[in-house]
Amino acid sequence: MNIKEQIKEYINSQPVPKSSDMQALHQLTLKALPKCKLWFLDGKDDNGKTVSNPNIGYGLQTIKYADGKTREFYRIGISANTTGISVYILGIEDKKFLAETYGKKIGKANVTGYCIKFKTLKDINIDVLETAIKYGLELKG
Repeated sequence: MNIKEQIKEYINSQPVPKSSDMQALHQLTLKALPKCKLWFLDGKDDNGKTVSNPNIGYGLQTIKYADGKTREFYRIGISANTTGISVYILGIEDKKFLAETYGKKIGKANVTGYCIKFKTLKDINIDVLETAIKYGLELKG
């Protein structure tokens, strides 16, 4: 199964309305960066043990670790969680930036250093979320 098929299966496996919200977010992100690299992480480690929720990833960055090793990874991630949806915006150095810039304008969402978590799309201002996603996709790295 290729990445697009894995993403489609993952989105369709979610209950309604989460599946329709995730599909809308997927389309929004693809519209923001139509030629971006797509990722799908099933949430399992190398031993097959579940270590996180599955994630859909968009874009590309190179992460540099303290030991000097590097790894390619996505910039924007979308994941279903038990109470709703998380949107990850990775690569922001200032951990207060997301909350200070978008927190008050986005609506009913929990905004942390790299994550915007909400129950449903109708609870948030989708234009503010789109602006945050575009910001994340434009980061250098």
